[in-house]
Amino acid sequence: MPSTSPRAGTAAPSTSSGQALGCPTGRSPAARQLPVRFDLRGALHLVFFLGSLLFFPVLLSAAVPQKRLSIYSTVANYSLPIVQRQGRDYVGLLELLEPLGTVSAKADGLHWRLHYNNILGEFTVDKNHARIQGHDADLSAKFLMENGRGLVPLASLNSLLPRFLGGPATLHEESNRLFIGNVATHFTASVAPDDSSHLIFQFTAPVNPSVATEPGKLHMTFSHEPITAPASPTLTFASKNIPSAEYSESNGAAQITVTTTVPLMAAFSNDGRTITLTPAKSQPAAATALKPSTPVPQNVPATQASATPASAPRRYFAVVDASHGGSDRGEALSLTLAEKDVCLAFARRLRQELESRGISTLVLRDSDANLSIDERAFFANTTHAAIYIALHAASSGHGVRLYTALIPYADSDDRGPFRSWPTAQASSIPLSQAAAASVAAALKRAEITVRSLTAPLRPLNNIVTAAIAVEVAPPASDVSALAAPAYQQLIAGAVANGIVAIRTQLGAVP
Repeated sequence: MPSTSPRAGTAAPSTSSGQALGCPTGRSPAARQLPVRFDLRGALHLVFFLGSLLFFPVLLSAAVPQKRLSIYSTVANYSLPIVQRQGRDYVGLLELLEPLGTVSAKADGLHWRLHYNNILGEFTVDKNHARIQGHDADLSAKFLMENGRGLVPLASLNSLLPRFLGGPATLHEESNRLFIGNVATHFTASVAPDDSSHLIFQFTAPVNPSVATEPGKLHMTFSHEPITAPASPTLTFASKNIPSAEYSESNGAAQITVTTTVPLMAAFSNDGRTITLTPAKSQPAAATALKPSTPVPQNVPATQASATPASAPRRYFAVVDASHGGSDRGEALSLTLAEKDVCLAFARRLRQELESRGISTLVLRDSDANLSIDERAFFANTTHAAIYIALHAASSGHGVRLYTALIPYADSDDRGPFRSWPTAQASSIPLSQAAAASVAAALKRAEITVRSLTAPLRPLNNIVTAAIAVEVAPPASDVSALAAPAYQQLIAGAVANGIVAIRTQLGAVP
């Protein structure tokens, strides 16, 4: 797992103060004896000129964002870089198919053979056609190969992919978005029947867009969800505050831009399927939702804080956090299985098990969204839930590893009623350890191998209530068992039983 993994708590080696690796502390005798004439003005001109040469190309390259292809499927949502060759857009075919199934490729001179789920594709360099399972397939431009990597023209994906996948593939070429199967998320927008200053968006699946505002506009950008256009890209509303909204797509993302005459705030509900836009003056400030003891990271923007599940009015007993997500795939558990997808499936199953036992539960990441560690902790703290449960998956080991926080040594930075962000968990450690012990006992009763550990694992250190991390490994050597519903159900049920057993103790904390 990446940095959010329980195994990522080892400190990097450091050097002693006053020394730099590879830098001598003194000069050679020859260096001390040679006279040096130094023209300061000429040197400054030279430095400025060379710096300009170095800096100017950086500005030019930063002005042109990397083109990416966003792929949406029932298996995974992910993105790939688009490269330009011979004036056309190309993508790597192996990289495109890899998250979707079992795939391998082999180069032999000018020929490139690819196997995907027992389907054979044969390509030849500089040819604008291929053979799939012995049948001809036209390409919109020449097939290219670079260092054994097969590149196909982007415009060919509509006709090429269905031959491998056995189902529809729809490319929005103008915006670099590819939909595989029936995965599209649709939405409706309407003003609230009792208040025309409120605009309500309803989505067919959970979403988690980034929200930004400017005078007269509110932008919701969907970088990881398969949002598709409504019947008309321009929507109009019978509201003097919110007269219209516009849908658009570009460079692998969809965006809804709302035109408004007043500042707006976004509130999420219905597990991320509903977004309500309301005038900012009718919303409480984000800080007023915090208890005095709630630590606040300085790098979480207010626009993001207002666009989180924490703004929903429902009170939750448990917060379940599916680790990783979006561009952070976590550990590659196998060629086709990413940690982020196992965590999300397990989170939804655990929510079901907890709620069936009467424990109201919020899944913090209920879609393939990017959330930073600070954002996860901030959103979890603002719900004031009784327990926070982070979920991870690993290909090594067997059974379940349970983690509680190992608080780093530091002088207290608490100020008045507010807690230090790096050590916010300190006062809740005993309760977290009690919760971990209860869950461990329930796992043992279900005959699941379990180990209890402590680690300097974020965001556990930043949570102000009971907090544990559950890392699930396969029961034996078969990693694919991590995605098996029966195995997930077994562990989710045991974890839920452990939470139920300590519910009274957890709920007694104010």
